[in-house]
Formats: sequence, structure tokens, C-alpha cells
Amino acid sequence: MSQTSMQRGNQWPRPQDPMGQLFDRLFDGSLFGDNSSDESAVVTSQWVPRVDIKEENDRFVLFADIPGVDPADIEIQMDKGLLTIKGERMGVAKQEGERFSRIERRHGVFHRRFALPDSADPDGITAHGENGVLEIVIPKRPETTPRRIQVGARKAG
Repeated sequence: MSQTSMQRGNQWPRPQDPMGQLFDRLFDGSLFGDNSSDESAVVTSQWVPRVDIKEENDRFVLFADIPGVDPADIEIQMDKGLLTIKGERMGVAKQEGERFSRIERRHGVFHRRFALPDSADPDGITAHGENGVLEIVIPKRPETTPRRIQVGARKAG
């Protein structure tokens, strides 16, 4: 979705606004289409937490930046090879008569989905959050070795 619009006391646009929007798009990745090419961001998301995914010998580890979100309020589901992370970051409650000169922090519902490789063990997934970072550990299944099958000939008879 689009970035939350900023409301000012003075509703006339300032000449630097287009440049500021260009810089915002440059740094959030949308200028070059980085957000639209990320299929893990669900269309209904109002903001998208940034993630790092690390592969280790025996597991995958996903780190998601979720400042301002209580880890207990995050829903994580695993279904048919898709890991889904959902939650909501609440905005600052405005008091009557308050005016903000700038609003940059995004809030609202987020929803991310990741296709896991066949080597992931969905039954062993664990998650915890601390200091604004959600960590999801996805163990790998033990590797299987290919088995050679002997082909025999039928006896005519």
C-alpha cells in the first residue's frame, strides 16, 4: 500500500515536497521497484517489516525487524510449505488539537509470506522476539541419500 500521507497545519504544498518524496522512495526501495518485486509482502500489508534470512548447516534463521510490536501479538503459521507472519503495529494516538509536523514511522497491519524449501522441517519451527527483532528458527530435515534401485529382467516363460 502507499505510504501514510502527512498532514500539516498549512495545507499548501511546499516546493521541496517532491524532492523529499523522491528521497523517501530511494531509501525505502520503492524507487527501483524493490518493494513490488518482493512477493513475500502481501498486498494488504500497510507496512512491511525488513527481514534477513540466514542459512546454516542444520537450519534457516529468519530475523524480522518489528519495533513497537509485542511478540505475543504476532501470529506465525506454517501451511503447505508457506511460512506466514502477521501482526500489527499501532500508531501514536493523536490528542485533540495536536498537530504533527512530520509523520514517517509506518504503522498498521503487516503480513509476510515465505515459501520454504523442501529441506525445511515445519514441525520444529520455533520463534521468539526481543528488542524489536523477531527470530524464527526453521530446522532442516536430515539429508537423505539417494537409493539405487536394481533393474532386473523378466524371464520369458
